Amino acid sequence: MNAHSRPADPKKLIKGATGDWEVVIGLEIHAQVTSNAKLFSGASTEFGGEPNAHVSLVDAAMPGMLPVINEECVRQAVRTGLGLNAAINHRSVFDRKNYFYPDLPQGYQISQYKHPIVGEGEIAVDLSPTEQISVGIERLHLEQDAGKSMHDQHPTMSFVDLNRSGVALMEIVSKPDLRSADEAKAYVSKLRTILRYIGSCDGDMEKGNLRADVNVSVRKPGEPFGTRCEIKNVNSIRFIGQAVEVEARRQIGILEDGGKIDQETRLYDPGKGETRSMRSKEEAHDYRYFPDPDLLPLEFDDAFVDDLKQHLPELPDAKKARFIAEYGLSPYDASVLVAERDQADYFEAVAKGRDGKAAANWVINELFGRLNKEGKDVSTSPVSAAQLGGLVDLIGEGVISGKIAKDLFEIVWTEGGDPREIVEARGMKQVTDTGAIEKAVDEIIAANPDKVEQVKAKPTMLGWFVGQAMKASGGKANPQALNEILKAKLGI
Repeated sequence: MNAHSRPADPKKLIKGATGDWEVVIGLEIHAQVTSNAKLFSGASTEFGGEPNAHVSLVDAAMPGMLPVINEECVRQAVRTGLGLNAAINHRSVFDRKNYFYPDLPQGYQISQYKHPIVGEGEIAVDLSPTEQISVGIERLHLEQDAGKSMHDQHPTMSFVDLNRSGVALMEIVSKPDLRSADEAKAYVSKLRTILRYIGSCDGDMEKGNLRADVNVSVRKPGEPFGTRCEIKNVNSIRFIGQAVEVEARRQIGILEDGGKIDQETRLYDPGKGETRSMRSKEEAHDYRYFPDPDLLPLEFDDAFVDDLKQHLPELPDAKKARFIAEYGLSPYDASVLVAERDQADYFEAVAKGRDGKAAANWVINELFGRLNKEGKDVSTSPVSAAQLGGLVDLIGEGVISGKIAKDLFEIVWTEGGDPREIVEARGMKQVTDTGAIEKAVDEIIAANPDKVEQVKAKPTMLGWFVGQAMKASGGKANPQALNEILKAKLGI
């Protein structure tokens, strides 16, 4: 279903003084391309160098320096387009977008305007295990990043660091298909996951490698789109959600007071929880776009695209569907596991040839739970997939109970080692020898005649006997065998 014709969802409307309002959101994501060199120069793209250490003469816009396209950046853009189910344009044009900014040494940004490298596409976004929306992609184009002005290094002067100047960005523009802060957040999360799977952007928002310009407008349900405001450079998924809510409320307030919305660019201040005006929005013609005379149109053939398509990794949606089909997982568990590629790989290493549901349960609840608590991720996990798989095997074989398994997980987490050897060495096996269990049960029955009378009248008392027998076996009695023996001996 095309989202433009989506009927307004009553749950997503915002209550105003004059009735309900619908918020309409479109996002422009600026994703820094993963490449060793910049878009038009050989300078390094590494983060965190000394100021102006990664700057070539091209980046500094020295006279007579000519840009040369970096093929790896082109590959990354095409691979991303394929991941967004988008049209790949075999011919695209680089334009100059003219504006003056202290950290833009050329006085223009090389970007793409009318003829971008990637055209329309769409991605599926899960809002919950049962609700999914389809979000249209308008375009993806390549452009160079600007440098960075620093205003806090000196009392009277601003400094400029050009390390980021000329780094390749993919600008991914969505259609105005999003209808709530939660939808916007879910969309950015999904897009970030796809980029990370493909390896075209690391999605690190703290370093500014993924930033969003958020376009927000409001309207009465069923009416045409309202005037939009653009909130620039929002650098966390949480802030994107907050910026949408705050801006929608601000616009509703103005409209309900009889005012009108000015199209403008705004900034979101998370500290104050408000957006404030930055500049009134220029239309595109103010930028005087024209084709860059130093760069030929970018052209490639079907073979180039087909080769990239063949080597794409399995993407999150396909992986999720396969996990559900192959391992019998719930849609929710499968979504959690495919959110990051390394998490999905870890799970598969644990699940191969084992009970998929048991593997998912241990990976999601025990392992991820513990990693979150300690601020680690799968790559720094003290418990390897082989170790966790060994633990799942021991439960499956009935060598240990679920309760013992938790103790074993703790030992492997803190001390390491092979789960099977630990169980042997420390005598952690659950007792399935019915003779030994019977002996313990006989002793408990003999010592508690009063309880034996009670349990015959009230079978739920059986739990007390189970507890005592477990205690006597040091928690190692096989619960199934124990229950059967107790029932037989007590005649219930």
